[in-house]
Amino acid sequence: MTQLLACGDQSLDLTRPHVMGILNVTPDSFYDGGSYKYLDRALMQAEKMVQDGASIIDIGGESTRPGAKPVSVAEELDRVIPAVECIRQQFNVIVSIDTSTPAVITEAACKGAGLINDVRALQREGALQAAANTGLPICLMHMQGEPGSMQDNPQYSAVVDEVKQFLLSRIKACEEVGIDRSQLIIDPGFGFGKSVGHNFSLAKHLAELKNLELPILIGVSRKSMIGAILHKDVDDRLFGSLAVNIWCYLQGGNIFRVHDVAATVDCLKLVQAIQEAN
Repeated sequence: MTQLLACGDQSLDLTRPHVMGILNVTPDSFYDGGSYKYLDRALMQAEKMVQDGASIIDIGGESTRPGAKPVSVAEELDRVIPAVECIRQQFNVIVSIDTSTPAVITEAACKGAGLINDVRALQREGALQAAANTGLPICLMHMQGEPGSMQDNPQYSAVVDEVKQFLLSRIKACEEVGIDRSQLIIDPGFGFGKSVGHNFSLAKHLAELKNLELPILIGVSRKSMIGAILHKDVDDRLFGSLAVNIWCYLQGGNIFRVHDVAATVDCLKLVQAIQEAN
């Protein structure tokens, strides 16, 4: 696995874990929908996350929560591009663009984004070539189905194997258009077309994905898989999110996409200190 990920004019040291702060500039995301759809609020939240220790800010303009509906290309551009540009100008942080849309990939890269984070693993028409043209690293995520219907009774015969095979197929597709393997990150896609059992099986066997020798992004923050076990609403899932993220770090996770940056940074620092103690 590469130890230094080139993210445009910045880089990410993968010898230590990193926290990716979620910045949804959408009206309908499952936890913070509507909170940061105005640019001034988005910039204030970005500043707080940077101060709290985020290495990456992940900006999304199209909700991918279960049941979400797609937005137009123009609307997604209007939501995310001003945020990408302003955050890059004002803060020393890598900006990730959470999108599947070729035009958004291209424009965000032009405005200074350093990472492409695609829940559809570059399967939209034109996305693969658009991503290749940017030269930026890409996170490929597994999702069964589409957000509108992905949680309608998802089925697998062997979830870990099927997720791994899908990711391998997308890695190959990237390599075929000239994207170097050293620029790829994988994400098992917790909560994306998976039952509670599927999610926890993936967490338990995360080391099998580590065998692909690529950085792993973990996105479990406040998701329903945590609520299903703890019987708690989304506002009360911080401790559960921390527990799953720490487990995934110990199994080989590298980047942690979260709503609660400060708490996650603190937990990861403490686990690192224990690991490095004599």
